[in-house]
Amino acid sequence: MDTAQTLEALRALAHESRLGAFRALVEAGPDGLAVGALRGRLGLPPATLSAHLNVLRAAGLVTDVREGRSIRVRADYARMDALIAFLTENCCAGSGACLPASASCKPKASKSRKGARA
Repeated sequence: MDTAQTLEALRALAHESRLGAFRALVEAGPDGLAVGALRGRLGLPPATLSAHLNVLRAAGLVTDVREGRSIRVRADYARMDALIAFLTENCCAGSGACLPASASCKPKASKSRKGARA
C-alpha cells in the first residue's frame, strides 16, 4: 500500500458512520452482512448507508456481491491488513519488536460461501 492509497483509506474511515460500518463488517467475518442487516445495525437511512458504502468501496475497504434481491457487503481483510502494515512498518525503528508475529487479521473460515468473492 502506498501513501495515496493509505490516505484514501483513512479519509474513508474518518467518519463515524463509515467507521461503524467497517467495524461491523470486520466483526461479521468473511460472510459479511446483507445491506439491510448492516443498515439495521447502524440505524441509517438507505440512501445514507449507500453513500457511505460507496466511499468505503472506492477506498477498497469493502466488496459486495449481489445475492438474488439483496447485496452482501464484506470487509476486505487484505486491504485492512495492508493499511495496518503501512501504518506500523516503522514501529520500533522497523525492528518488528513491538508487534506480535501474527499482527494481521485472519477471520475464521466462513460456514457457507455461496457466491462469495475473495
